[in-house]
Amino acid sequence: MTIQLDHAYRDCRRVAAAHGRTYFLATRLLEPERRPAVHALYAFARMVDDIVDAADAPAHAEQSAAQLDRIEYELRGHLAQAPARTPRTPRDRVLLAVSDTIRRYAIAPEHFWVFLDSMRMDIPGTPQYRTGYPDMAALRTYMRGSAAAIGLQLLPVLGTVVPVEDAEPAAAALGEAFQLTNFLRDTAEDLDRGRIYLPADELAAFGVDAALLDHCRRTGETDQRVRRALAHLIAVNRGIYRVAIPGIDLLTPRVRPAIHTAATLYRGILDEIERADYAVFSRRAVVPQHRRLRVAAREFAAAHPLLRRGN
Repeated sequence: MTIQLDHAYRDCRRVAAAHGRTYFLATRLLEPERRPAVHALYAFARMVDDIVDAADAPAHAEQSAAQLDRIEYELRGHLAQAPARTPRTPRDRVLLAVSDTIRRYAIAPEHFWVFLDSMRMDIPGTPQYRTGYPDMAALRTYMRGSAAAIGLQLLPVLGTVVPVEDAEPAAAALGEAFQLTNFLRDTAEDLDRGRIYLPADELAAFGVDAALLDHCRRTGETDQRVRRALAHLIAVNRGIYRVAIPGIDLLTPRVRPAIHTAATLYRGILDEIERADYAVFSRRAVVPQHRRLRVAAREFAAAHPLLRRGN
């Protein structure tokens, strides 16, 4: 690995450590040689997320859309040929690391183009822009790029004991499960940004609409109708986890504890929402640090027999 590439991966590691607490903790259970690639994928997604978040300010929306176009153009260029110039900015270093990861693990580049297309759905002024989703099918179209694509990017890095394509449905489902958990936890934060990611028809079945959600946000109180809707969507979310979790056994044995840890901790966010009586408008559901460490320690201990057998 060149010095420039080593520095690029180190930058990605710092991003993952600073912003992805659950994600970063889970990567500590991976073999050291796999971690840089996972950090690079996280740093790329985080970089794009930060650009999209900046688009919430009207004056920045056009600039954010242009930045995504530029990132796609530059990433395509990196994949066509090695970059000729020394990376000078954090973005240059992330692109250098992620393009190396894509080549090293033969990740299908279309997973990145699909991801960027979904991110454009969050930028005002783009043809793809959406502030809400009428049903779960429409939301899943968004999550195909925002979440499922992330799972598919990770799959070749993690490795599988079956052909990669056989493990793809479960990997995509796990990405969707994580994303829907985020939407449930961040309902209030998303409202502040003018967005509702929970499917409108499923909310309406419980008498919930945008006006009621806005009222709950203003008062900090969760209306009983909203509680019922959130309980229903948590059940839906757990159903997606049930589809996804068996797919972890299709991964290389050594990486399974890390992915089990991430899945357990993310599912734990749903438990925390329920434990707080669905108070998503006044607090952010977080799995306590002691529980995160306990889960990670349990999975690490479970991994030791596998490591001793050399699997």
